[in-house]
Amino acid sequence: MTRVFRRRLRRRVVVLAVVAAGCALVAVSAWWLPPDWWSPRPGWTGTEQAGWIAGIAGAVFALASLVFDRLDARGARAAGSARVGGVVRIGRVPQQAAWFQDRAARVDLMRAARTGRTAVLTQVLSGMGGVGKTQLAAQFARHLDTNGELDVLVWVTASSRDAIIAAYAEAARVVGVATADLEPETAAGRLLVWLERANRRWLVVLDNLDAPGDAAGWWPPANRDGRTVVTTRRRDPVLHTDGRVLVPVDLFTPAEAVDYLTRSTGTSGDQQGDVEALAADLGYLPLAVAQAAAFIRDRGIDAAAYRDRLAGQRLADLAPPDDALPDDHRATVAATWLLSLDAADNHPPRGLARPVLDLAALLDPNGIPEAVFTTDAVVAHLGAVTGQDVAAPMVTDAMRNLHRLNLVTQDAATAGVRVHALVQRATRDHGDTARLGAAARAAADGLLALWPDIDRDPKYTQILRANTTTLRAGSGDSLLLPDPHRLLFRSIRSLGDTGQVSAAATALEQLLTDCLRVLGPDHGDTLTTRHNLAYWRGEAGDPTGAVAAFEQLLTDCLRVRGPDHPHTLDIRHNLAYWRGEAGDPTGAVAAYEQLLTDQLRVRGRDHPHTLATRGHLTRWRVEAGDTTGVVAAFEQLLTDYLRVLGPDHPDTLATRGNLSYWRGKSGDIAGAVAAFEQLLTDQLRVLGPDHPDTLITRHDLAGRRGEAGDAPGAVTAYQQLLSDQLRVLGPDHPATLITRHNLARWRGEAGDPAGAVTAYRQLLTDRLRVLGPDHPHTLTTRHNLAHWRGEAGDPTGAIAAYEQLLTDRLRVLGPDHPDTVNTRHNLAGWRKRAGDPTTDASQDDGP
Repeated sequence: MTRVFRRRLRRRVVVLAVVAAGCALVAVSAWWLPPDWWSPRPGWTGTEQAGWIAGIAGAVFALASLVFDRLDARGARAAGSARVGGVVRIGRVPQQAAWFQDRAARVDLMRAARTGRTAVLTQVLSGMGGVGKTQLAAQFARHLDTNGELDVLVWVTASSRDAIIAAYAEAARVVGVATADLEPETAAGRLLVWLERANRRWLVVLDNLDAPGDAAGWWPPANRDGRTVVTTRRRDPVLHTDGRVLVPVDLFTPAEAVDYLTRSTGTSGDQQGDVEALAADLGYLPLAVAQAAAFIRDRGIDAAAYRDRLAGQRLADLAPPDDALPDDHRATVAATWLLSLDAADNHPPRGLARPVLDLAALLDPNGIPEAVFTTDAVVAHLGAVTGQDVAAPMVTDAMRNLHRLNLVTQDAATAGVRVHALVQRATRDHGDTARLGAAARAAADGLLALWPDIDRDPKYTQILRANTTTLRAGSGDSLLLPDPHRLLFRSIRSLGDTGQVSAAATALEQLLTDCLRVLGPDHGDTLTTRHNLAYWRGEAGDPTGAVAAFEQLLTDCLRVRGPDHPHTLDIRHNLAYWRGEAGDPTGAVAAYEQLLTDQLRVRGRDHPHTLATRGHLTRWRVEAGDTTGVVAAFEQLLTDYLRVLGPDHPDTLATRGNLSYWRGKSGDIAGAVAAFEQLLTDQLRVLGPDHPDTLITRHDLAGRRGEAGDAPGAVTAYQQLLSDQLRVLGPDHPATLITRHNLARWRGEAGDPAGAVTAYRQLLTDRLRVLGPDHPHTLTTRHNLAHWRGEAGDPTGAIAAYEQLLTDRLRVLGPDHPDTVNTRHNLAGWRKRAGDPTTDASQDDGP
């Protein structure tokens, strides 16, 4: 006789017993009552007598209900169930992980559950694979159990629709609302009815519901005594509608990750730094932290050794064996995400999520401009690698699929995409070199397409640079072959253009090392890199070093390219310029005169570079002391620019600015102001208010107003200009710093020497930070600060400052540099004003 048959037989016997008891109750009542008991009693109404009879019937049914409740309770103890402490449990709750971390996500889950007592009955734990969602759900279930808040616990591994139905059917049999011979879907349906009506405290956990459609029609019902917890890698809208609340599960905090690694590996205090660094390397991902700790224990190594391996080996090679995974892990870190990627790739547009993730795996994990994925170059690349006719909306849909599976995070506020660094690592580990190389150059094309001509937004520029740096570091030599990608040069130029001149020089040194290794010394881009490095060395405050670098480069370029190659002529142009900046204006004039002869022969008189050489030659003649005909020379040059390039070309407008400047320097201040005002009108029309050339004209116009005797007007103009430069260029841009310098000067000229001292001190702090102590602009700021200290009533402080400055200028520039001579003269002047009769006051040349 089977157990099921015995249970059915017992139920029939109990039913018969209940009916017999009811009949006996009626018989006793009939024996006690008179024969005409069914007739209306004297003094009773018909309603009263009917109620008395109904009470007897109710008692019978109450007895039956009590018996059936007892049968349900006994059914709950049937095969396949476990009652511990009065709780009926169906399914296996995972054991608590070793070295379990009591995380902030638990508080969020408990808060959502408490709120749900009156509103939300389903909590959805959503997060990327490996963040520990299952452990948090298990901890929640144990908490309710321990506190006596559960009667029935159903744990479902929701890997498929069939798995959900099978688990529900088993639960239905355990609680006694279905028999073993009932079809699974029918039995599962009975469980849902029971959950909706039962006056029991129940919890249903749907663990790893990674396809929300599998639960359609099978969501546990609303019942104020019931709770549902779901764990999933998905974050589809359906998961936080219909009374469900999404509880995001994030990574370990740094403290949690460090505590886990310390306790699980038995690390001593002197190795704490290595543990903290390893936690950061692992991105604080719980699954990765646990598996790294297991690997460390298994191999008998320490955190430092694991970090060394992590730097040089594939992620999959640093996981414990499959049969030794800790804490009931089902898969290694890499395998966990590959499952998610397969799911994303199988959503329409099929086959596109994986190559999109290949691109994201090469860029900055902290924030990728989402627009890069829909640039023409990237869309074309995706079409080529998938063999599909790909359009931008399809790429957007593929990115959304990755977001749903928590492989990436789309941030609507920043229009950016974030990816965990280990997801990137696992993706790169499973990509072949050719595929990732093609993805790297496509990503570089996309970033370059997004890069504006003028870096007006410092935050956006920094995002582009960070992505370029990550791309370069993670793509091997893909961006160097067959030729260096233009993105590399654009990124470095943005450093210099935004005032980070030393950083630009350092980045070029690294790029030059790579070019020499991969391309060789005579490759065109190797020579171009040397050219750019020499230029930014000069801008970083080493004009003498720039001259030496350009001289060496010129020798090699003459050998490789010949004397008339355009790049050879450009090198000569820059060499002449930096000779002048290094304190040799006469040498600059001689070099420009020779260059102009060759420019006229090779390029012709109307070539823009020939015209530019004429402008520089005129400027350095003035610097060398030959001011004769400077205005006439710029007027003739402007005539040629107008004829060759037209009135609205930026070079023509810049030449008008130079002409206006030298008019002022030649003594025609009023003419210079009028010319600058007309130029500004045209630049606003042609270039717009935020173009750097427009801002330069406003700067020069403010200075000429001051020189015309309107110091307060100059201060006001510089203040307005500074506000716009801070917005457009940022605080560290060279033009911004120069404006602050001149604003401080005209404050002093307007009668506020103390304000000038304060402004110069603040500027000096920033120039030391941005440019360093030996940059010519830093030394000039010290020169002016010393002057205004004297004008503010501190001649002794001025003398001490000039003495220190002179020592540094002698060291950096030498005794014959014009700036060194000027400092010596100003020092003599302040000594004379302080009462030193041996000093000639006529030597004071001013700031």
